[in-house]
Amino acid sequence: MIAWAIRALLLAAGGIAALMLDRTAPNFPVVEGMVALALLAAAVIAVALARRK
Repeated sequence: MIAWAIRALLLAAGGIAALMLDRTAPNFPVVEGMVALALLAAAVIAVALARRK
């Protein structure tokens, strides 16, 4: 189940990273990982703020 979540996160990150640079660029996996971490951080912040109320 955790693998599905990671796969979905990387799928979304790949789409967002593809908007910024070409998929054949040598640094695409690095940018994809950075976008995935940013999405994960945004999700954690959203959950934390939702539970705050």
